[in-house]
Amino acid sequence: MKRLDYLRRLLATAFGFVLFGVAGVLFKLALLPYTLNSTRGDVARQLKARKLVGGVWLFFVRYLQWAGVLSVRFNGLEKLGRPGQLVLANHPSLLDVVLLLSHAPMLNCIVKKDLLGNPAMKSPILATGFIPNDESVEMMEEVDAVLKGGQSLLIFPEGTRTGWDGQVKLHRGAVSIGLRSAAVITPVVIKMTPPNFKKGQPWYRIPPQKIHYEITVGEDIDPQSWLAEKPLPIAARRLNEYLQNYFIKHSL
Repeated sequence: MKRLDYLRRLLATAFGFVLFGVAGVLFKLALLPYTLNSTRGDVARQLKARKLVGGVWLFFVRYLQWAGVLSVRFNGLEKLGRPGQLVLANHPSLLDVVLLLSHAPMLNCIVKKDLLGNPAMKSPILATGFIPNDESVEMMEEVDAVLKGGQSLLIFPEGTRTGWDGQVKLHRGAVSIGLRSAAVITPVVIKMTPPNFKKGQPWYRIPPQKIHYEITVGEDIDPQSWLAEKPLPIAARRLNEYLQNYFIKHSL
């Protein structure tokens, strides 16, 4: 029975990757009204595109749940999406962005610039107004405008997926953004058991049992309380250390 269950999940995983690729191709057609006529600066149209993308990704997640590839439990999801909120999440797997944005599609997101070369991701990024991370001054100004303009923004401050050892290493830039521009910083812990969908891991190397995700929205952090006694560079370093320890403690 275990062998049959493994083969069933392997086939379901394979079909899931095919399904996601097909959805990416269809996005090119469905999002044409948003990509032909740029949504840049038009938050209302970006939010409509995010809702569409989030709905498709939600269907994909529900397929994976129905097929027994994974299960997922959310805690505190209602706390996401507030004006000026910076959401910082750890990044244990390939599916983290899809899991979060399928259930909280109002969030803007900083994404890897390389994803613009991915056929399944280019149209969603352009249509939704997601921000490619090129670490430029212009990008930082756009992030500042997004948060101060009342949007909520998702960042994975590790910059890449967490390694097999589970040690979370954050880039201080994300915390600096929060201290400079956000009304509130909210950590989100993504915990998965057993680990899977890691960087460099072949899609067919699946674990011996179904994957379970638990995604927990933590307590808000007030940027001003961290800036009250220390200048920005020191406050950013201390908050970065605090969050790094927080993610390690709650995600293992």
